Amino acid sequence: MSEVVHTFTTKVPRWQPYVVPVDLATATDEQREAMQVTPSNKGISPYVLTLAHDPESLAVRSPLFNLIMYGKDGLSSGERELGATAASIVNRCVYCAAVHASRFISHTKRTDVIDAIFGDGLDADLEEHLGAIFDFAARLSPTPPEATEADAQALADVGLSELESLDLVLSSAIFGWANRLMHTLGEPMAD
Repeated sequence: MSEVVHTFTTKVPRWQPYVVPVDLATATDEQREAMQVTPSNKGISPYVLTLAHDPESLAVRSPLFNLIMYGKDGLSSGERELGATAASIVNRCVYCAAVHASRFISHTKRTDVIDAIFGDGLDADLEEHLGAIFDFAARLSPTPPEATEADAQALADVGLSELESLDLVLSSAIFGWANRLMHTLGEPMAD
């Protein structure tokens, strides 16, 4: 029997929903459209199949997520993933932290950064540029947020433009939402 994963890892666990996900074979047209199902794209995750119970929300969430995380301008993909990882660490979302730490490594080849974060958490000693990004995202993620003007200034001090800083706010914020959805709808399982 599988066990719930409680520790941060780059090995992405299996996400197990608490509710029965939508069955792709019997999904309504509205659900299929919200999931962006095409003849060549049938690999829909259990998470998206679960969110498809509310196709109207999913139809808005997915394009917003994609614009924030995969925008061509502004913050680099790796830095967006670092922001998502920081939010997921603060929110203790093991599944999202694994996914986005792995993507950060894929984009940057920097296993040392994730090793430091998973080893030391919010006290990780990172180089100045990545440290400012990680710290800002982490301070933005609690409720209420703890980010200050000084934290925003630290981003400018390491060379982030206003657009890059906004991208960091958005990538961190959408993971505050995603983490909470993941926690309330299911849990990460070891296989």
